[in-house]
Formats: sequence, C-alpha cells, structure tokens
Amino acid sequence: MSTAAEKPRSLSWRQFRAILRKDIVMELRTKEMVTSMGIYALLTMVVYQVALSQASEAFDPREIASGLLWLAFIFTSMLGLNRSLVHEKDQGCLEALLLSPVDRPVIFFAKAIGNLVFLGIVEMLTIPIFAFLFLQGSGYAGDWWMIPLVLAAGSLGIAGVGTLLATMSVNTKGKDFVLAVLMVPLMYPLLLAAVSATTTAVLGGADATTPFWQAMALIAGYDGIMLVASYGLYEFVVGA
Repeated sequence: MSTAAEKPRSLSWRQFRAILRKDIVMELRTKEMVTSMGIYALLTMVVYQVALSQASEAFDPREIASGLLWLAFIFTSMLGLNRSLVHEKDQGCLEALLLSPVDRPVIFFAKAIGNLVFLGIVEMLTIPIFAFLFLQGSGYAGDWWMIPLVLAAGSLGIAGVGTLLATMSVNTKGKDFVLAVLMVPLMYPLLLAAVSATTTAVLGGADATTPFWQAMALIAGYDGIMLVASYGLYEFVVGA
C-alpha cells in the first residue's frame, strides 16, 4: 500500500512524463525546432570555414576549435529555447499548464529535459560536420570518452538555465534580444570551463587528465548552483 508521501511523488512523476512526452511528440510531428537549430548550426560551421579559409598553413585549428564549437552550441540553443517557449505561448499551452494543477518545478524540469534532448540531437549532428571541416588531417590526441562527458555536463547547464531565462523573456517584446542579453553573461563561466575541458580533450597529452577534471569540476559546480537557483526561482518567474 502506498503511503501519503508517495502519492504526490507519483503524481508529479506522471505530470513530468506527460509534459515531456507532449513536447517530444509535438517536435516529432513538426520537426521545427530540431530542423531550425540544425540548419543554424550548419550555417555557423560554414561561416567559421569561410572566416578561417585564409589562415596560414602553420595555423592549428585545434587551438580554437573548442571555442568555436561551444559558441555555436550557445547561439543555437538560444534559437531553440526561444522557439520552444514562444510556441507554447502562442498556442496557449503555457497558460493551460499554469491553470492546471501541476507544480511549477515539474514544468521546469520537463521543459529543461526536453530542451536538453533537442540540444543533444543537434550536437550529435553538428560534431561530425565540425570535425570534418576543421579537424580533418590534424589528428586527435585526446581520450574519446572526454568529449561526450563535457558535452553532457555543459548541455545540462545550458538547458537548465536557458529554460528559466527563456520563460522570463517570453513575455517581453524583444524576446530574442532579451534572451541573448540575459543568457550570454550568465553562461560565461560555463562557456569558459567547457571550452577549457574540450580543448584539453582535443589536444590530449600526457598531462591532460588533471586540467580536464579541474574544468569538469567547475562545470559541475556551475550546473549544481544554477540548476538549484533555477528550480527555486521558476515558480516566481512563470507566475509573473
């Protein structure tokens, strides 16, 4: 027999799954968010290629590859985050969720996990293209397991904080501008640590493990602090 404490947890879990399933099914039908994010990421890669096409032969693209890659992920995620919340707002889904007996943190976690899934799909499509354009022939000296680890940790912070900021900006007139102004400064510590960890993974070397785990510790600390803050603030933000 379930206790009284287990019933609210079971209800919250069902609500979480229902919201997440709704977002994923809607995206599978329309494919608007993943398609737009994927095309944007591809165009970003083309711009990078054109900008670096005149670099000297002595130039090693691996030295800046990680920074370019994470910049692409940050700006691509802003496009997806904005579209996800604007779509909810325009279709009246967000208002329906707020009127339903669903805890606000449940909405936050469902939206954040959904955004994380979509961002992860775009990342998996982008990395092979990026490696072909910028790392072909340069060799890969790092350990293969480092790359997915830093991508997962960095994407978690982007999706969690981005969901909170996108919810804040969706009710403003300049949605895209407000989201960018809020997100870029807040993402700076995460971006710095993620670029450091990814660069270490790409360049490799005998002493790569220590700086990699130092950067990962910074990412983990950022994710923990910012996700807890987003969880606590979401009820006030979404009800504003």
